Amino acid sequence: MSKLLEYPEIFDSLKIQVKEAGLLSRVPIRGSIEMLAILCCLTLALWTAPLWHPVLLALFLTMLFTRSVFASHDILHTQYFKNKALSKKLSYPFSALILSNSSSWWDYKHNVNHHTYCNIVEKDADILALDGAFTHDQKGNSPFLKKYKHIVFWGAMFFMFPAFIAQSYHFVITRKLWGELSLMLLHWPLVWGTLYLQIGGLDTIIVAIVMSFVLSPWLSFGFITNHLGCETFNDEEAKHFSWMELQMRGSRSLTGGFLVHWFYGGLNTQIEHHLFPKAPRFNLLKIQKITRTFAKEHDIPYFESTPLMAYIQINEALKEY
Repeated sequence: MSKLLEYPEIFDSLKIQVKEAGLLSRVPIRGSIEMLAILCCLTLALWTAPLWHPVLLALFLTMLFTRSVFASHDILHTQYFKNKALSKKLSYPFSALILSNSSSWWDYKHNVNHHTYCNIVEKDADILALDGAFTHDQKGNSPFLKKYKHIVFWGAMFFMFPAFIAQSYHFVITRKLWGELSLMLLHWPLVWGTLYLQIGGLDTIIVAIVMSFVLSPWLSFGFITNHLGCETFNDEEAKHFSWMELQMRGSRSLTGGFLVHWFYGGLNTQIEHHLFPKAPRFNLLKIQKITRTFAKEHDIPYFESTPLMAYIQINEALKEY
């Protein structure tokens, strides 16, 4: 394993390889095509809603909502455009309008805290799920959660998206971000108001119910593979590792090709995303090959598993709570 003082030279060597392969260049054209495709598809779906079976409409909208989550995530990482202020504005249609989600909340929670302090117990709120069940010292002490941990955790997968929305509203109201709040509130008449006018109340309820049972699990089962069940560190332990090693030891990448990459929105290449957060999602599978080889050459831990094995590992971590 590389020593802390060797980190700059080692990471620079990896970065040079990735950069020379042209994999760190932003993709404004491809990103713009994706953004326009999402907006056009959503407009078309709402316009032609009466022609759809409500269940099929719900599944199509679920796919568009998940693509909006992934697109917003990538935009805020400035993977499409270098300008941070422009990227923030471009994220609003996909976060605030389509999802009623806050870009400001996500940028603070994910880009600032999580990426900076990946799997550091005192600072990374993303690994404190289930009263600390996934921290290295299993600090949780709730008798109720210890008894019903599997029911609570796996059942919560169906409520992740509403939880994100609730946290978003709390964040923007607390921070008095009234402009963003206004955009988030526009989601309801633009999306659900349009559906109500197009297909009526009953079919709109059917669409909402189906989406609630598909959207949250899709996102949840993608997000939980990233870091849960991986190594965690306290503040003092983290000081003994380089940033590069912390990212690689505290993250899990998944095996699989294009379909897995599409389903997980690029989050399946989590190690690579943490090492190169500005690298476009479209390039991460290629970066993964380079990083995996580099880690092997330098004897740096590289945590990778199949999607199914990732869920088994997460479940095993729950048993240790």
